[in-house]
Amino acid sequence: MDRVLHGIRVVEVAQWWFVPAAGAVLADWGADVIKIEHPVSGDPQRGLVTSGLVPSTGGINFMVEQSNRGKRSVGIDLAHPRGLELLHRLVETTDVFLTNFLPAARRRLRIDVDDIRRINPRVIYVRGHGQGNRGPDRERGGFDAASFWCRGGIANALTPPTATAPVMQRAAFGDSTGAMTIAGGIAAALFRRERTGQPAVVDISLLGTAMWVLAPDIVASKLLGVDLPASDRTRAPNPIVNSYRTRDGRWLFLNMLQPDRYWSDLCTRLGHPELIADPRFADGRVRFENRVDCIETLDRIFAERTLSEWCERLADAEGVWAPLQSAREVNDDVQAMANGYLPPVDRGDGTSFTLVASPVEFDEEPVGLRPAPELGQHTEEVLRALGLTWEELAACKEAGTIS
Repeated sequence: MDRVLHGIRVVEVAQWWFVPAAGAVLADWGADVIKIEHPVSGDPQRGLVTSGLVPSTGGINFMVEQSNRGKRSVGIDLAHPRGLELLHRLVETTDVFLTNFLPAARRRLRIDVDDIRRINPRVIYVRGHGQGNRGPDRERGGFDAASFWCRGGIANALTPPTATAPVMQRAAFGDSTGAMTIAGGIAAALFRRERTGQPAVVDISLLGTAMWVLAPDIVASKLLGVDLPASDRTRAPNPIVNSYRTRDGRWLFLNMLQPDRYWSDLCTRLGHPELIADPRFADGRVRFENRVDCIETLDRIFAERTLSEWCERLADAEGVWAPLQSAREVNDDVQAMANGYLPPVDRGDGTSFTLVASPVEFDEEPVGLRPAPELGQHTEEVLRALGLTWEELAACKEAGTIS
């Protein structure tokens, strides 16, 4: 069965993770994504594995693989007139032009909206920004740790007031969230163009994505005139929406939003049915009034057993709960494996590894992934399909226009 974006071509002129990861999602969905890279330096994210900023993983450049799988790479120097001409020939047959180059770079390279639309008026033009397409900072760059995590309010919301340093995000945390948003925007733009013939300019920013993620806090703080306070687990309004430490120092989280519905079942599974009728905890109202005592009681109970023991006891509990797993443990999560969330990738040289699937599944069929391309791996293949002769390719290589 063809994937949902089979037949759609995307030209990506983008670097790092945020926008390229959107291209990876589109490739997962069946689009032909052609990644344009400088023929010598390529996407700078390729160099992180040798910079010491990310760990060496035995020849698997995982930052590149996760955000560029399934694409074709074409090495073109867009600053060279012949390189720009080759890009224009690619744009003639593309459906989507995807970029995160800053406005000044787009103007200098002549790849801004009007430039691309002169070549192909039907193209959907997509821009990823740090802070948005308007305002005094529209020309400034952004990375997710700054524009998403810090400026968007998330770091402040998650950092305890007494902390000696802010809580910082993990790698590509905002980029990956924003990438899915970009892919969704492109899908909607393709749908409108199919229905009306009208192409769209699509804009997504890391700041706007962060504000969407933090929307409950942002909306409430405006209404209340103060930031929402950091939660104190020892005084949680609903004691069974809370985290608890186990005997082996691990944590699990109860997420039972309807406390009276789940209290009896939980107490039974905890091995303390006497708590069901305890007048301090008999219903949600008195549990709120006695929440400190209730949480202290549950703390003592959960400290009696290890996390694995509690996982076994709570396996078929009526309410929602989850262990706090590490990234390494998620690799072995039975649900992740059953749903194909970590599909294997074969690089073709005897090397195989797993990547994380994009979270949208179509037609009840887990997606299969192809590895990320090497720099310029498909230059000849793509340009030959445009009609260039071997002599023309050789001349372009000699001039440094292509890889």
